[in-house]
Amino acid sequence: MSQFLEFEGKNMDQALEKASNELKTPVEDLQYDVVSYGSSGIFGLVGAKKAKIRIKKNRGRSVDSRTRSQARDLVKDAFQLEDETPALEEAEKIEPMRPPENLEGAISAGQDALKRFADFITEGASIAAEVKEQRIVFKVEGGNSGLLIGKRGQTLEAMQYLVEKIVNKQNEQRVRVLVDVEGYLNTRKTNLQKMASRMADKAQKSNKPVTIGQMNAYDRRTVHMHLKNNGAVRTQSVGEGYYRKLIIFPKKKRRNNRQYN
Repeated sequence: MSQFLEFEGKNMDQALEKASNELKTPVEDLQYDVVSYGSSGIFGLVGAKKAKIRIKKNRGRSVDSRTRSQARDLVKDAFQLEDETPALEEAEKIEPMRPPENLEGAISAGQDALKRFADFITEGASIAAEVKEQRIVFKVEGGNSGLLIGKRGQTLEAMQYLVEKIVNKQNEQRVRVLVDVEGYLNTRKTNLQKMASRMADKAQKSNKPVTIGQMNAYDRRTVHMHLKNNGAVRTQSVGEGYYRKLIIFPKKKRRNNRQYN
């Protein structure tokens, strides 16, 4: 008899909702491994693949609120971080990164911090690092990827924010950091690009702006860059705070006044 339970859905949210209902555990408290993120296939019909998660029996709940609080305290005590609200600058406005004087030291500090965070969340995770696209990219492999990513990537974003703060604590110029878990960012990038194309098409056909909310700076940049060369629409981020809104505006169609003989 298998020691695991598997739950499927058209997307991750549906799979998690099924698991939550059956195990009578809030979604945010589930401990799970991602078997498949799912895909819509061609035209939503051919090659469609359901999202699937796997949960070990008797391991439905994650750490309780007290343990979470202790984890936050551990981070503060270990790295002397002050309480502050994350404020990510708009990614498309960032200037090219200048390598820090001690690049190896920055990478080492980031790897050490990320390893400690990962070990507190799950077992068996390893950390690799490389400099790519003007960022230090930390790749997490192994362990419970579902826990490390979290609901809608929230745990992953939190780890990235903390690691970036730690890496930049010893550097005068800002070093940009990206944390990835089991290739999750590539999957999210592909899904964001598909969504951006659909929303751009909707804006063009309705001739009305379309708003996309609940995205961080990296996701907004993905949408901006994907639609950059789309002559039918333009994109703009508005608002303030950790989550800003991205609006896709249809461009006005030019009338062709030329006459043909």
